[in-house]
Amino acid sequence: MKKHIISNSLKYLLALIIVGTNSCKKNYINPSAATDQQVFSSPKGLTGVATGLQRVYSAGRASSLYNLITADAFLTNQVSILNQGNTAEYQLFLGGGSVDGTNTILGGLWTSSNKIIYDADLVISNAKNLADKPFAGGLIGYVSIFKALSIGNMAMFWEQIPAGVGANITFVNRTEGFNKAIAVIDEAIAALNVALPSAAFLSSIPAGVDIVNTLNALKARYSLFTGNHLQALTSTSAVDLTKRSTLNYDAINLNPIFETVTSTNNVYAVIDSVMGLPAAVQPNIADQRVPFYISTNATAPRFRVKGFGGTTTAAFPAYLPGEMILIRAEAYARLNQLPQAVVELNKILTKKPADDPFGVGANLPAYAGPMTQADILLEIYRQRRIELFMSGLSLEDMRRFGRPTTERRRNFFPYPFRERDNNPNTPPDPAF
Repeated sequence: MKKHIISNSLKYLLALIIVGTNSCKKNYINPSAATDQQVFSSPKGLTGVATGLQRVYSAGRASSLYNLITADAFLTNQVSILNQGNTAEYQLFLGGGSVDGTNTILGGLWTSSNKIIYDADLVISNAKNLADKPFAGGLIGYVSIFKALSIGNMAMFWEQIPAGVGANITFVNRTEGFNKAIAVIDEAIAALNVALPSAAFLSSIPAGVDIVNTLNALKARYSLFTGNHLQALTSTSAVDLTKRSTLNYDAINLNPIFETVTSTNNVYAVIDSVMGLPAAVQPNIADQRVPFYISTNATAPRFRVKGFGGTTTAAFPAYLPGEMILIRAEAYARLNQLPQAVVELNKILTKKPADDPFGVGANLPAYAGPMTQADILLEIYRQRRIELFMSGLSLEDMRRFGRPTTERRRNFFPYPFRERDNNPNTPPDPAF
């Protein structure tokens, strides 16, 4: 060991001598590269960082979106493994102790989330210094969407999440995590109340994301998760349910679910025709959302991913209008305002595909009872699992509705080894 250390030290000293000698002769600074000050002090530089956050979140197999959808789908029994050589996915399929801190999907979600939070903080703090307030408001609102999603995603999968970004950071419980995401959204909404995004800003970012509606939709989502039902109701009322907000793809930046899963049929597939749900909450055979989300084929795999992973350029929703309606139904039900809950529930059950901005519609009869709070909540859970199939929200729903742990493969993720090895404040791993 000593010989190895001495050898490495000599190599290091030699490298310093070589670098020092060369530095007397040449300047290795790239004169064409922008400095941090240049990047974070100009609208153009800040916009470049902001659009990069959307790419980190949504593009490729390493993206937050792929890891979120895949992890949630396996842990809640929506999909089945096709090729055990896809180690990370296979570990999630096995669940339990097979999922540890080496899993690259959970590690990827953790790392990309923290990177987005770090970069978003830089954009937000520097955007406040811009003289063009409509451009600044657009920047703050846009990056706050991805920051809030990143905090919220970690809070859905881990019992505790980092209190911030940095060395030896402390942790907060997941409810505080959701409240942190809400605080990010509130700050963004305040900036947008000063000045809505300018046309110049909107033309400089990828098309698809409706900033104001998405911020209010995410506030409604995380308010529901914290049990703040009145706030959830208020936030859903601020969302225009006739509009779409999407992460868009093209021939160069492909839909990550289609690229990795649908196009290859060599990673995973939908587990069955009833979305992996137990008998008590399986979809009605006439439910038109099932063929929207699942294609049935004569050759294996028989049930394949369709929906928002069905084509190369299929846009992925930032949220679904149906989610907002179901948030209202659940909030009313938990407040024991059952007639109002049923009104909202029926909007989902009777909705035709043509009446939904994304084409998601059950086209079923209205709810006929029983009219107890428990039965209405069970029906709301069923509708969330169908309406929001492969949306990344099912594990959170399972816990909130008190579903048996036997229906899922894990309750919470262990912490990535990379975090545990470098941060002494990393909490103990959950038992399941």
